[in-house]
Amino acid sequence: MDLSETRQTSTEWFLYDSVPHRDISPLSSASASSSSFLEKVFAHLTSPPAPDQHRPLRMGLWTLLEGFLLLANALAILNEERFLAPKGWSFSEVSTSGGAKTLKGQIVGLIYAAQYLRVPLIVLNAITILVKLISG
Repeated sequence: MDLSETRQTSTEWFLYDSVPHRDISPLSSASASSSSFLEKVFAHLTSPPAPDQHRPLRMGLWTLLEGFLLLANALAILNEERFLAPKGWSFSEVSTSGGAKTLKGQIVGLIYAAQYLRVPLIVLNAITILVKLISG
């Protein structure tokens, strides 16, 4: 049976599986009842994947550090003249109005600290890239 015959008949069902270790064959309405079809579908959905196919998603210390590094990179590239000053987030506005202790003042201070430490960020990015290249 080729693909053109499959498109013409609406009574045949095919299950395509992206995981190669499972064997799901085409089901037709003439050879399989709806209960066996549902049994195969539920078996397909509940069978565990191969150990090498899927790894559990875990967040470890390294992933957390990478997230902080990405956040520091995002803060370091913000431009004061083009982005921060038009929105009222410049360092001079916060320091002259006495709002250095407010949340907005603290965030602006964090942005300027990240911009001040660009060279250490470059070094940390290079180390992270090397570790990722070596460990995979």
